[in-house]
Amino acid sequence: MKLYYSPGACSLSPHIVLHEAGLAFTPVLASTKSHKLQDGTDYYGINPLGYVPMLELDDGTRLREGPAIVQYVADQVPLKMLAPQNGSLQRYRLQEWLTFIGTELHQTFSPLFNPATPEEYKATRRDKLLQRLGWVDSQLADKQYLMGEHFTVADAYLFTVANWHKPTNVDISGLANLAAYRERVAARPAVQAAMKTEGLLK
Repeated sequence: MKLYYSPGACSLSPHIVLHEAGLAFTPVLASTKSHKLQDGTDYYGINPLGYVPMLELDDGTRLREGPAIVQYVADQVPLKMLAPQNGSLQRYRLQEWLTFIGTELHQTFSPLFNPATPEEYKATRRDKLLQRLGWVDSQLADKQYLMGEHFTVADAYLFTVANWHKPTNVDISGLANLAAYRERVAARPAVQAAMKTEGLLK
């Protein structure tokens, strides 16, 4: 398998999950600025949408969108318990989290990375993010991870998106549960391996 990624982008989530799963894969750097691979290949020729992540299976099948990719990977190694069983209420709880992170956090962070976004609008996005992250903080009050005691693919996504608070100047210093959670996730060997590959850790 190949995972097309860009350092620190939302592709860090499936990158972490692939390491957690212990599956063999090749990480392929795809710049979200130049839309080229390191060898100069036009990334649009691989993914017409031009963004990451994208997972290419051994038979050449390509899968886009982080929440779909991480569930696919989790289902390849059910004993790792990276996702609850398909059809169970807990699986829908997992999808609930993945949707929330994607629509309420990921998409709200996105305008903050765009230098053309007016500062007044950025301020409203930061306020919304603090409200949403405050709710996440409350949900982590008595849990090790989003789904309880077991790390799941939703944790890889939340960890990735929550890390964007620094480059976007979102002050989450008052969210103690989220801070402790981020430390727990960051200490996982799979997370460190993915971050080192992406140049996010020395």
